[in-house]
Amino acid sequence: LPALTPGDLGNLDAYIKAANSAPVLTAEEERNLAIRMRDYNDVDAAQALIISHLRLVISVARGYLGYGRSHGDLIQEGNIGLMKAVRHYDPDKGVRLMTFAVHWIRAEIQEYIVRNSHMVKLATTHAQRKLFFNLRQMKKTDQSLTNAQAEDIAEKLNVKPKEVLEMEKRLSGPDASLDTPLDEEGDSSVTAVDMLTDKSDEPVEILEKADELQLEQVGLKKAIEQLDPRSRRIIEA
Repeated sequence: LPALTPGDLGNLDAYIKAANSAPVLTAEEERNLAIRMRDYNDVDAAQALIISHLRLVISVARGYLGYGRSHGDLIQEGNIGLMKAVRHYDPDKGVRLMTFAVHWIRAEIQEYIVRNSHMVKLATTHAQRKLFFNLRQMKKTDQSLTNAQAEDIAEKLNVKPKEVLEMEKRLSGPDASLDTPLDEEGDSSVTAVDMLTDKSDEPVEILEKADELQLEQVGLKKAIEQLDPRSRRIIEA
């Protein structure tokens, strides 16, 4: 980066200053670099495209500062999105790289926030992601949403009111440790993780399932034998 020395690499302010001082490309310069990268796999051309758009990443990342992540981390993730955008950019489509890249940058930052905001993913579908990044701003108070408010938000975001209320509940509920004792009196001998133990491989469970399957097969065979020929053919088919 211009004006960025090795000693400044860990300094966010110095990085931002250097990124903002990078030259802005004209449409013709951008197109020529993109063609060189696409047709000849020119690494220097790709680097020039990336450096000239680092200020865009910084700007987009600043809009996600309210989600508990540092600006530096958000910029780092946004830069990954920028590099992906440069790799997929087609200059023949008639769209400037900035317009094309902003969607990739946002997607990468949003994925990072969702991935790190809770141990359990809060948003996996498109509708859930839309709610995750808009619900906080659209709520007028800290009080729980009424049905009318949920319907109003749902209409604006083109989602279902049920999805709005479900996301509100998810956002307001903190993560709980699976090691938390279930006994309110403090007995730590039984925890939540014990309730998730898979016992399907235990010998007793295997034998019980085998016996149950045998009984079901015998019972089914006897039941079919009691049917009339036509019904039996239908069931067997």
